[in-house]
Parts: sequence; C-alpha cells; structure tokens
Amino acid sequence: MLELNSTKYTKPFMIIFIEANNPDDACSFLIREIMEEVMKHDISINNRILCRKIKKHIRIERIQSL
Repeated sequence: MLELNSTKYTKPFMIIFIEANNPDDACSFLIREIMEEVMKHDISINNRILCRKIKKHIRIERIQSL
C-alpha cells in the first residue's frame, strides 16, 4: 500500500476552495495538485501508473461559484 504522509488529502469526501477563471481550470488544477503530491513522494513507475488511474477515475461532484 502506498503511504504518502499527506496532510492535505486525508478524507474520501472533502470540500476544497480554489480560485479559477472557469470550472475546467478548477478541475484541472485540483487533479494536477493531487498528482504532484503523489509524485513528490516517489518518482517510480507504480506512482506514475497511480497518477494515470487518478486522472481516469477521479470524480468531482460539484463546482460552485462563490
């Protein structure tokens, strides 16, 4: 099992506030940030595969403009 020792993404359901110009930018920023957190831990082939799976299977439920 992969242990990232991350304090940012610890819960399966979270609320994250992001400043972006449009919803697509917000989604891509969040996905990129999660993948960078994984790759910061270790740049291995397993983590690269995990990042591809994150990109494919991540689900963003709602984007709300404040």
